[in-house]
Amino acid sequence: MDRFEIIIFWSNDDQTYVADVPELPGCMAHGDTHEAALAAVKEAIALWLETAQATGRAIPQARGERLLFA
Repeated sequence: MDRFEIIIFWSNDDQTYVADVPELPGCMAHGDTHEAALAAVKEAIALWLETAQATGRAIPQARGERLLFA
């Protein structure tokens, strides 16, 4: 679980920190602080993986490297 890239950014529209896991489609969370967003997305990752396993969805291998530089 700890090997997936997590991107945390501030959303002006939502006035919250957003944590995104690009390697797990749709896996995101948010929080009032950077730390809260990170904790929430760790829970979201666990739930994403649990659901994928229960439904037979393929679980991507964590790349362990940056996906994209901007």
